[in-house]
Amino acid sequence: MKLAHHRHLAYCTNIHRGESWPEILASLERHTLAVRERVAPGRPYAIGLRLGDLAARELGEPATLAAFQRWLDRHDCYVFTINGFPFGRFHGAAVKEQVYAPDWTTQERLDYTRRLFDLLAQLVPSDIAGSVSTVPGSFKEFIHTDDQARAMRRNLWLCVEHIAALSERTGRKLHLGLEPEPLCYLETSDEVVRFFDRLRDDRPTDHRIEFHLGVNYDACHLAIEFEEPAVALNRLRENGILLSKIHLSSALKLHPTPAARAALAAFADATYLHQVVARLADGRLQWFRDLSEALARTSFLDARTSPLVVHPSSEWRVHFHIPLHAAPTPVFGTTTDHLLGVLDYVAAHPDACAHFEMETYTWEVLPPELRAGHVVDQLAAEYAWTLARFAERGITVTG
Repeated sequence: MKLAHHRHLAYCTNIHRGESWPEILASLERHTLAVRERVAPGRPYAIGLRLGDLAARELGEPATLAAFQRWLDRHDCYVFTINGFPFGRFHGAAVKEQVYAPDWTTQERLDYTRRLFDLLAQLVPSDIAGSVSTVPGSFKEFIHTDDQARAMRRNLWLCVEHIAALSERTGRKLHLGLEPEPLCYLETSDEVVRFFDRLRDDRPTDHRIEFHLGVNYDACHLAIEFEEPAVALNRLRENGILLSKIHLSSALKLHPTPAARAALAAFADATYLHQVVARLADGRLQWFRDLSEALARTSFLDARTSPLVVHPSSEWRVHFHIPLHAAPTPVFGTTTDHLLGVLDYVAAHPDACAHFEMETYTWEVLPPELRAGHVVDQLAAEYAWTLARFAERGITVTG
């Protein structure tokens, strides 16, 4: 969907099952076109495509890619962004921390991401930039040595070389966005700035990084870290870091009262990792690796090994993407305030970012009360909420 100031909005198709290309195409035909008829009939419609490694290889076959290009033309759809975060299976099995593997220390991640850009360069319209989002380097627990950190930076530079050469050859503007996430190698805006400083130190005269590598700012993830949106976004931009894409997403927040902790059990699924960050009354933060661990423990040790006791006066923020239009309950709040702060920022800074993607991939594991209706109903409601919030800020649909 085309918005004012050359912006583009889509929902991420990682909400739907499908690992092979035939499965993904069937999902586009069944769900995505149905959403399009609800929210943008008769208009060009943007697709935020999720491709794992298997689907990317299959779509890369010339005849298959040509057939998809014809499909896009026939339905007046276009692809401007690809979610390249999950390499393998993403639904229906335990994913947890393996969603970050293979990470940027590996050749597999590099080859897969190059493959996505090769596809995107042939799919994105000539007058629109193309983005791919990816894991934030790695999961912190996976990284033990300086050699691993150097390998991540080396592989990212190799990917930048590939993107830059592809952009020059095709005339497309292409960029990769690292997606900070709790307990990952990059989880805060400060860590991102330091990492980009090290990347620049590796190649001080190579400025291609400014155009082809940046950040996919997920509003849910940065809210969980208790960051202020305007501060975080300014920090990134002031340090010359490209805002490749913004994920419009919201997380749970609550005070861990006995009633809230009991209700949280419905969100502790076996599929995804639901990191928890708690802020105590004195401002200190504590991190729980997963929601099940947070619910099971009454204290936690921070990096200084001082005990932090779980207390009802603290505030928990839970990495669980909930529908954007979900209303707060007497037990749970949401981090919608962070998301609205992001929208306020981009309204005030029209050149900050051109790519926006709604990403509530948790449809299958949502508690029943948040999953009323069909997935198409949910996505249509998320579009309605998002477009209304954009319109309140003077950002309207243009095509």
